[in-house]
Amino acid sequence: MAAGRARASFSARVVRWQRGHGRNGLPWQGTRDAYRIWLSEVMLQQTQVSTVLPYFARFLERFPDVASLAAAPEDDVLALWSGLGYYARARNLHRAAREVVSRFAGVFPVTFDEIASLPGIGRSTAGAIAAFASGERRAILDGNVRRVLARHAGIAGDPAAASTQAALWEVAEARLPRGAGIEAYTQGLMDLGATLCLARSPQCLICPVREDCVALAEGRIDELPGKRARAKPPRRRVAMLAIVSRGEVLLEKRPPRGIWGGLWSLPEADADADIADALGRDWAIHGATIAALPPFEHAFTHFTLEVQPWRVQPRKAMKLAEGRRATWTALADIDGAALPSPVKKLLKGLRQALLPEELVQ
Repeated sequence: MAAGRARASFSARVVRWQRGHGRNGLPWQGTRDAYRIWLSEVMLQQTQVSTVLPYFARFLERFPDVASLAAAPEDDVLALWSGLGYYARARNLHRAAREVVSRFAGVFPVTFDEIASLPGIGRSTAGAIAAFASGERRAILDGNVRRVLARHAGIAGDPAAASTQAALWEVAEARLPRGAGIEAYTQGLMDLGATLCLARSPQCLICPVREDCVALAEGRIDELPGKRARAKPPRRRVAMLAIVSRGEVLLEKRPPRGIWGGLWSLPEADADADIADALGRDWAIHGATIAALPPFEHAFTHFTLEVQPWRVQPRKAMKLAEGRRATWTALADIDGAALPSPVKKLLKGLRQALLPEELVQ
């Protein structure tokens, strides 16, 4: 830096970089439409932009405004969300849309306090929506931004610890731009974390704030942010029953809470159970043809699920007990059903493997 030349503030450098090198052509940018901004921010939680883009387009086509989303059945919302994961986001999205209709006359709010009062919207997401929708001066602290600030300010410690969180929020608030530019600054922090200040192999040589980055100066890039103290995730085992008859598969509605909450899925049994006994006890299916399908695993945030699927072909038509949240769905229609992605993948493979005559028996 030349003698006598003052270094621009952190926020000014981020804003300048974002306008010249950041992401400026995303479909939810360049608008004050709080509905679109909210939809994108919820989808982007723990999900990459490239994954979100097609989902965002499909959601807007099906639900162009908050009123249409609020009026839709939950199954329709979950079906469109299928594959994005973290399904509580979709359920909260639906709940929040209904609250916007009932509490705000169908107009999505643009102030931080009102946004933060809606289901599924935390402090960082509310701050981002308020900044983009109305220019309100609010800080954000999502995963990418946490990494940028922890490295630049030299904040160590478990990122999940309350003391570390408090220190990061203090830095996030202190570095907000004083005047205009909150939108570019907010987007710039997100872009830095997503494109330059990466968890592995960060691009420090072209970072706009490298001159006073503590982690770079002290050789602590790999140490910051601190690692979360985690035990090895447990593993759970379950059997899934693909009960197929006359080209249809039996699906059961999952409870609203827990993994894949509110989605349709295959009936389950204890992994060590005798499948024939379980079918007779739980579904009054006796004498069916049962065959094991290839097992698979699915990793959740806190555990890994080991699944042993079974193909079950009843010898005669079966009736569902009244009051049971189960239904028959044509295998031809599973692409648009509200199913967990690994279950949908399993059923697609099963559909392809069936002979034409088996689709009508």
